[in-house]
Amino acid sequence: MLEIDGSAGGGQLLRSSLALSTLTDAPVRVVDVRGDRSNPGLKAQHVAAARALGRIAGAETDGVELGSDAVEFDPGDVSGGDYEVSIETAGSLTLVFEAVLPLTLVADEPIRLHATGGTDVAWSPPLEYLRRVKLPFLRRHGVVAAITSERRGFYPVGGGAATLTLGPSAPERIEASAQPTVAGTRAYAVASDDLADADVAERLARTATEMVEALDHEVELSERVVEYADADCTGAGIVLRADAEAGRESPAGHAPIAGFSALGGPDRSAEAVAGDAVDDFADWMGTGAVVDRHLADQLVVPLAVLGGRVAIPEVTAHVASSLDLVAEFGLPVDCEQADGRAILHAAGTDWAAQK
Repeated sequence: MLEIDGSAGGGQLLRSSLALSTLTDAPVRVVDVRGDRSNPGLKAQHVAAARALGRIAGAETDGVELGSDAVEFDPGDVSGGDYEVSIETAGSLTLVFEAVLPLTLVADEPIRLHATGGTDVAWSPPLEYLRRVKLPFLRRHGVVAAITSERRGFYPVGGGAATLTLGPSAPERIEASAQPTVAGTRAYAVASDDLADADVAERLARTATEMVEALDHEVELSERVVEYADADCTGAGIVLRADAEAGRESPAGHAPIAGFSALGGPDRSAEAVAGDAVDDFADWMGTGAVVDRHLADQLVVPLAVLGGRVAIPEVTAHVASSLDLVAEFGLPVDCEQADGRAILHAAGTDWAAQK
């Protein structure tokens, strides 16, 4: 059984370890889970992710409970069908989806996972980031995955609901290293119903439009989507998506390649929140990278399996820990510096095609 030190990688290291265990049929024991955190061990969202993976993969598990600092996971066969998991807090359901998403590579039948919890909460990708940025990016490389949103869940109550539908997929190598030409941006703003009278969602989208068009990059905001949602508590946020022009790596037209998000708070104006997302976009524009810093670490596992090249802004701590992890599973991803960017590249394997 492969033993993984989970002390320095946070919840992502646990989720990726269990997904890689399933993909490679390698039993794994993750010890000292989140050991470097002030509140170590499994929290509600980590338990939900491990349980979802365990059920879908037919795994034998041990230690999947609140507060546990060690998890054993012995995968069986991935089975399609309908599954449900409840976080029962405002813990991120998008991170549960992140854990299960790689299973599309080995699914013989569609998998549908219905989850409840937080859809737009701190320290995790907002729901629209997955729906509008990551999944469209992966679909262009043959991954079959989609999310339907049923109810928004903000911090601290949660109460959101969504369903992830997967595969089967016939994925291709991930080729995203040629410096992109950004063709435009799109803004997706959401707020709870109780903020409608203050026009919060409209102000988020309008401010993003004005700030993007004021940048020196001559990029326009080509689409604005404004949504008010029934929710159990007040909340708001925005996702700003960058699209690349058609070219060798995006032959079918404009392609989503990066996303930038910000969440509202009780002491923050809609204008300030939108400004945070636009500032992150402007910083990324100067890097020459293809994907954003968050998508970068989320692509390490599929890149290790499928092979390819991806230009990222920088090697963050999450990227570094992910690179170490895939190497422990015998799926190395290399990294080199070029033109101020970092290039992740991997030969990939043919095991996915054999399953």
